[in-house]
Amino acid sequence: MKRSATAVWQGTIKEGQGTLSTQSKTLSSTPYSFVSRFENGAGTNPEELLAAAHAGCFTMMLSSLLTKEGFTPKQIDTQADITLDPASGTITTSQLTVKVQVPGIEQAKFAEIAKNAEQNCPVSKLFKAEIKLSFTLN
Repeated sequence: MKRSATAVWQGTIKEGQGTLSTQSKTLSSTPYSFVSRFENGAGTNPEELLAAAHAGCFTMMLSSLLTKEGFTPKQIDTQADITLDPASGTITTSQLTVKVQVPGIEQAKFAEIAKNAEQNCPVSKLFKAEIKLSFTLN
């Protein structure tokens, strides 16, 4: 399986601007710029897209692992926060914060399954940055 996205950029890094598009057309000429990446301007940025990818991947992996263990999650809400150090240009962390409703599961069992999902979802494996996980079990 292969998925793709394209980036088009015009101009200098600070004054220029670009667009991102995905194979599925979910993103179609979506704007991004220096301001949307390093300040708070309109448009998306690579770190926001990485956060979405990590949240989505982890959540699906967690659901899969819970199901394999005989648990049916009512709801899994995952937020991923990607931290970029502008000085070094390095992504330093991906913080996963998870709120879940899983009937009948004990805290220790959930922590074991969540850690497995955190370490083994394909996006986690892709990252070289430290990945942190926190969760709330309701």
